[in-house]
Amino acid sequence: MSKTLNLIKTNISNPKVWIVAGITVAGIIVLVETSRRRRKKAMIIKSGDFGAFLERFELIPFPQPPPPAAKIPLSGLTFAIKDIFDVKGYVTGFGNTDWQRTHEPADKTAVAVTALLKNGAKCVGKTVMDELAFGITGENKHYGTPTNPNMPSNVPGGSSSGSAVAVAAEIVDFALGTDTIGCVRVPASFCGILGFRPSHGAVSTIGLLPNSQSLDAIGWFARDPSILHRVGHILLQLKAVEPRRARRLMFADDLFQLSKVPKQKTVYVVRKAIEKLSGYQPPQHINFSQYIASNVPSLKGFRQHSTNLQNGISALKALSSVMVSLQRYEFKTNHEEWVKDVKPRLGPEISHCVLAAINTTYENVKVLYKVRTEMRAAMQSLLKDDGILVIPTIADPPLKLNSKKGYSTEFHDRAFALLSITSMSGGCQASVPLGKDGDCPVSVSFVAYHGADKFLLDTVLDMYASLQEQVSIASNSVPLPDVNGNMDASELLKEKGNAAFKGMQWNKAVNYYNEAIKLNGTNATYYNNRAAAYLELGCFQQAEEDCSKAISLDKKNVKAYLRRGTARESLLCYKEALEDFKHALVLEPQNKVANLAEKRLRKVVS
Repeated sequence: MSKTLNLIKTNISNPKVWIVAGITVAGIIVLVETSRRRRKKAMIIKSGDFGAFLERFELIPFPQPPPPAAKIPLSGLTFAIKDIFDVKGYVTGFGNTDWQRTHEPADKTAVAVTALLKNGAKCVGKTVMDELAFGITGENKHYGTPTNPNMPSNVPGGSSSGSAVAVAAEIVDFALGTDTIGCVRVPASFCGILGFRPSHGAVSTIGLLPNSQSLDAIGWFARDPSILHRVGHILLQLKAVEPRRARRLMFADDLFQLSKVPKQKTVYVVRKAIEKLSGYQPPQHINFSQYIASNVPSLKGFRQHSTNLQNGISALKALSSVMVSLQRYEFKTNHEEWVKDVKPRLGPEISHCVLAAINTTYENVKVLYKVRTEMRAAMQSLLKDDGILVIPTIADPPLKLNSKKGYSTEFHDRAFALLSITSMSGGCQASVPLGKDGDCPVSVSFVAYHGADKFLLDTVLDMYASLQEQVSIASNSVPLPDVNGNMDASELLKEKGNAAFKGMQWNKAVNYYNEAIKLNGTNATYYNNRAAAYLELGCFQQAEEDCSKAISLDKKNVKAYLRRGTARESLLCYKEALEDFKHALVLEPQNKVANLAEKRLRKVVS
């Protein structure tokens, strides 16, 4: 600065020096003011749109025909698109600043976006996403995390985070996302809105950046089931009329054990809703993991041989590991060269996924595709033309922002066990909101076989009003209290239950213990014994609840800690299971079962 002043003093009489100095100062002032205004504008946009948008613009709908022509289906609706769709003249950023910097503007607009514009909808901008379409939390290192309108201190879910938030915040009527391993279904659940993942290949992916083309599907979000339905008809090019079929709902009982949400707010709501509707057969129940284990033979090579998981969801855990391997293999094929050349800056979780994909060698790729083929056939055989599988969309509530738990093995294992079903079968899935449990949004998913998209969309539209009515009823009801009774009678029932247990009549044993508990609900042994029967039946959530009750009644009940640890490990709650086995060791330091389990779980958690 002093050199500049000396130069001006030396040449004070030279008018050119004053001109240069004036231009320099003016330039600095302009840059500072421009920067200030940009920051202010960014803050206004962030607060006004919940951080959902990366870029705001308008793509005007195609000209509509004059009357008396029929009104275009999406006329008057607005939508947003994930930063993975091409728009002519704009760079498709893939959620990453280095990708945006190293790529040119698109020459054409994505086919799916063009179809929506042709049918009267207006696009108002591109939304934030997880980098490179990895991740399911919705957090982005470069552009920030969109704010979940339902739970501002928690993640919105990803990778289609901005699109889900734009809909949940009522900024747009609907939004486009993509779903590879849950990227539409998770944010739909976390944000409390409708989300639809269509059958693989049912919607054109021309003009879409690929993450893993064997798993990628274009999905969409809406608050209104009629809008979800109308958008589906356009993107899927469906016929307006189709013969009505009876519907057969099938509850995956083992998968609802993964969810902490009371079944009164999920299974019960769906069951009561269909009772009031015509065309629905009585609901069926299935242990879905056992079905997959029996009908997808190529999974055997991926199964874990943990004793505690054999009757649990080990088949789905294996399926999810195949899904992740397939995603990584195809991502490496698509983008390895760019990653190695550019060395992009990535958030911690995304960096882990990308490095795992790039650095892994894939020896037997054919078996990954074989599992996918067998999974599709298994779902077709199970559901046929009229079946819909009912499952939780995701097991856990939205994580806290910047939570280390977001990267835990447990969270991902539980999530991917559920999400792998549709990703690997290529079928269609609708995530439907069912109110809240406390402050957390609740949802269930309806899954149909590959190609049954219209059937599933029609079902959601048909059921939605009845579901919401039952949500309201369930939220106002309270569970019935336990009834205490005669001590001697309850002991007799317990002994009958023990005899049935020894005879391996697990259901009969449960029934006897149920009656004993009705008469005396303060005896820890009754709950502990019923938990043992539930474990044999593979009812792990019920076993966990019984053990917790037993422990609340008897803090030194070693068997209750052991059984609850077993149940929790089977539910993929590794940290909680580890704590239970530690408690058992404190009470019985020489307990071999607890000792082996504690060592095994330490490795998993670490």
